[in-house]
Amino acid sequence: MKSDILRKIIGGILLVSLISLVCNQSFQEYLHIPKSITLFEGQSVAINNSEAISVTANVADEDSVVALSQEKGKLSLQGKVSGKDEMMLELAGFPIKKVDVNVLKDFKVIPGGQSIGVKLNTVGVLVVGHHQVNTEEGKQSPGEKAGIKVGDMIVEINGKKIEKMADVAPFVQKAGEENKPLDLKIKREKEEFKTKLMPLKEKGDNAFKLGLYIRDSAAGIGTMTFYHPDSMKYGALGHVISDMDTKKPIVVDDGEVLRSTVTSIEKGSNGNPGEKLARFSEDKEVIGDIKTNSPFGIFGELNKEIKNGIMDKPMPITLSDQVKEGPAQILTVVDNDQVKLFDIEVVSSVPQKYPATKGLVIKVTDKELLSKTGGIVQGMSGSPIIQDGKVIGAVTHVFVNDPTSGYGVHIEWMLNEAGIDIYEKGQKAS
Repeated sequence: MKSDILRKIIGGILLVSLISLVCNQSFQEYLHIPKSITLFEGQSVAINNSEAISVTANVADEDSVVALSQEKGKLSLQGKVSGKDEMMLELAGFPIKKVDVNVLKDFKVIPGGQSIGVKLNTVGVLVVGHHQVNTEEGKQSPGEKAGIKVGDMIVEINGKKIEKMADVAPFVQKAGEENKPLDLKIKREKEEFKTKLMPLKEKGDNAFKLGLYIRDSAAGIGTMTFYHPDSMKYGALGHVISDMDTKKPIVVDDGEVLRSTVTSIEKGSNGNPGEKLARFSEDKEVIGDIKTNSPFGIFGELNKEIKNGIMDKPMPITLSDQVKEGPAQILTVVDNDQVKLFDIEVVSSVPQKYPATKGLVIKVTDKELLSKTGGIVQGMSGSPIIQDGKVIGAVTHVFVNDPTSGYGVHIEWMLNEAGIDIYEKGQKAS
């Protein structure tokens, strides 16, 4: 009888406490915990980033405990992941909220930070300008007459595939001598069309001309972001490589990634972004290929393991909806080929549901980096961003009017673009 009374008293106290807590504004914020969360096996993540409430979870097996805590109070909730991919948060044994849990297989990458050289070969030859041929009848551009625009790709001539600039000249000269127009296949963005072009002879010269400036390759520098030790797939730069003349993305046939060495830094200032000046390493060692040039960077496979000398062990990643504002670090090179860790601040993070660029806004806070570069400079694109021991993204763009700040891309989307499946279901709690 006494035990029943005691249980009722304790239950009443707990009920009053619960009602009091629910009325507390900071406690009510826990209701904003999403209806579902995605976790990697064995990793802890924040699923509510308010100042008052922090939720972390460690999912390693079906009995994993999920805890919610309040920084300034003593409040804590407990939950367990069941075999049905759901979790019930409880307070003193009372069920409070059910959350669906999507448990993914443990996944890790090795962060980069190394300065790399990039050599791209285009699909066909790229038209970068028009040329006026000085003929006996005056100046004319056969390319313009044929309706070819800057940024177009010449992919075939007379039914033959064009892979490099050297492939073009023999067709042009023969067509001019035989007074027959060339049959060209042109690729313009996602469309292809055919046109005819009649080469013209330059006055005082026996050579025939297309009236076009063309290019078949491009080169530059950037920063390695990550590579996956199992597949050796990598991602770098964090943004698309565009042709310097046409300003359009380069359509890649193939390419190479080489080691590079930073020779000097042009410091950035308001209205004038700085730049890393670098050269390909003397041995011109090729460390990987390039298969894709996309808005999220360049991607391919490495032919060997590479080290940054600081963080050379596989690290977990953070999904886009779990990145939080606050201190972070970047790995990058400002002297020779030495990778260093520098402090930054994640100013804002957009919890993107679908792949998109510019998901992060970051600010350089490291005094050494500010002194050397003024903040973010060209060539730093791709520098991996590290937060709480996890890779969260990569540096992509600098703010022209504030070189201390810029954009970043979430690592989730770079991995997706690299063709790496991070969404494989885990064996536990499923």
